[in-house]
Amino acid sequence: MRTQWKKIIIGVASLVGVACAVFGFAAWHLYREAEQTAAKMYLDPDKPMYVSQDPQVMAKKAQNTSVSSEGPKPLTILLLGVDERNQDQGRTDTIMVASVNPARKSMLLFNIPRDTRTAIIGRNRTDKINHAYAYGGLSSSIQSVEHFLDYPIDYYIKVNMEAFVRTIDLVGGIEISNPFAFTYSGHTFDKGNIELNGREALLYSRMRFEDPRGDLGRNERQRAIIGQLLEKSGNIKILTQIEKLLEEAGNSVQTNLKFGDMRTLLTEYRSGIKNVQTTEIRGAGEKLDGIWYYRVEEAERKRLHDLLKNHQNGA
Repeated sequence: MRTQWKKIIIGVASLVGVACAVFGFAAWHLYREAEQTAAKMYLDPDKPMYVSQDPQVMAKKAQNTSVSSEGPKPLTILLLGVDERNQDQGRTDTIMVASVNPARKSMLLFNIPRDTRTAIIGRNRTDKINHAYAYGGLSSSIQSVEHFLDYPIDYYIKVNMEAFVRTIDLVGGIEISNPFAFTYSGHTFDKGNIELNGREALLYSRMRFEDPRGDLGRNERQRAIIGQLLEKSGNIKILTQIEKLLEEAGNSVQTNLKFGDMRTLLTEYRSGIKNVQTTEIRGAGEKLDGIWYYRVEEAERKRLHDLLKNHQNGA
């Protein structure tokens, strides 16, 4: 009898050992894939470091050299959703700025309306901010946002909007609370909680002319979708699609975050963010030479600068 139990125990132990070996190999394989994907995504834009006119900002930024430096530090991230087309450089469909402060366990998040009239850095002209990408790619987009806010951007993440569609499909879609019913591009979105696949989410994020708040309402819908994707990223079910998600990211995302930075963001930043604050950029529409712009006064730009500064400095 003892011999039989001994055989059973040895058999179970062997199965556990094999399972652990398989799991360990799978984990190592995914880690290596993630590392290779991060290397493929990495692109450091050729641009000078932005020097703010605010000496307090520059003094603070001099202490924050990297995500992976000693202890989590406050940082700024620019998210660019780019609508790239055949034989066309494309334009930024989404321009979103995030200020992350791990000491406050807080994130400040806001959109810059794409029709905002501002200086386009590198082109010596004033135009809609979303045209910066068409004129000078990543470098011009980032520098134009920095100039508009008079604040340095630490990291950027550029996402192809078509990849946005595929990513939402890979995570099984998202659920959104829609404040009012509308029809856009042949699809009707009912009021209330609605489930969206990738293509529907893209349409939902793009509508603005039927929204009583125009671009501001559109920006709010974009933030809601990003929030849902962030929530989904913590779902254990996503692990079943991790290889496809990595492949999608490698083909459609560019960033100056290195693999170690991404790992630090996931382990030391993401779980600690308990409070997400949002704000809207106040402005007014105006027509110049028959072209519609969103005009933002200097006082509003200073308010945004001070919001970023206070959020980054507070503890």
